[in-house]
Amino acid sequence: MTAVSTIIKDVSKAEKLPTRDGFGKGLVELGAENPKVVTLCADLTESTRAQWFKEKFPTRFFEFGITEQTMMGAAAGFALSGKVPFACSYAVFNPGRNWDFLRVSVCYNNVNVKIVGAHAGISVGADGATHQALEDLALTRVLPNLTVVVPCDAVEARKATLAVGRHVGPCYLRLGRAASAVVTTESTPFTLGKAEVFREGKDVLLVACGIMVAEAMKAAETLSRKRISCTVLNMHTIKPLDTSTLIEWAKKSKAVVSCEEHQVNGGLGGAVAEALGSHHPLPLERVGVLDVFGESGSPEDLMKKYGLTAEHIVSAVQKVLGRR
Repeated sequence: MTAVSTIIKDVSKAEKLPTRDGFGKGLVELGAENPKVVTLCADLTESTRAQWFKEKFPTRFFEFGITEQTMMGAAAGFALSGKVPFACSYAVFNPGRNWDFLRVSVCYNNVNVKIVGAHAGISVGADGATHQALEDLALTRVLPNLTVVVPCDAVEARKATLAVGRHVGPCYLRLGRAASAVVTTESTPFTLGKAEVFREGKDVLLVACGIMVAEAMKAAETLSRKRISCTVLNMHTIKPLDTSTLIEWAKKSKAVVSCEEHQVNGGLGGAVAEALGSHHPLPLERVGVLDVFGESGSPEDLMKKYGLTAEHIVSAVQKVLGRR
């Protein structure tokens, strides 16, 4: 279990950094640690923070231009040759545009490729619907052999990058563009496939991933003043889902609310619903994008419009408790 002292309790005062920055730092560390690590990019080197690896290890960086399918196929070839390739682009293109290559060349062959989907979620902002990946967790969670990771902040993104780089097997790492609250510290535990409890409660279990972890923590604090006690579970690994920890805390709760910056269908909420249905049915509300495309706007305005703030989580908690 996560020690409370390793978590930033007051989220409103937390530093804000994009999760892609944590990835960039972790990738450079991996490059120094393992000479077999190589990086591939599809014309978005600076935006994905692959630029930092390129500057440090130029002979181990490969630019593919706007050919995401070719990049994924080449990544599989690198892995089959004993390298540890990180294939980087925006999530709408990687895994969106090259999903067939991910399915067949990488996952079917179970090769050691790391897929990095940057600028995921509604918080991409002004880039609009075409560049807001809201379906990528559903696309990746269904693929055999693929580990799916959504770090909650920049510090955890660095740890997640190191972890997926050391893990043998295909991994998808989901990253954001907008600066978001850093709620963890260097001392906060991180293990692939192991959820972390960031706050303990007895009424409602909030299961969150990515930048929604900070929103869940804010919601839990607000609800505590209404005498509603919430557990906050950081489910950074969507697949394999830490079902044992989920069920352990579900059994201590009256209801569950899932929170994700993704379509409400097919992602974390779907995984939680499946696990609860099989092991411990409880009233469940899912906070996420409600089966619509996004639009251009500031990250803050879009999070509000599409129901992804602490206030929306508070409403979901009150609704799910009313169903008991």
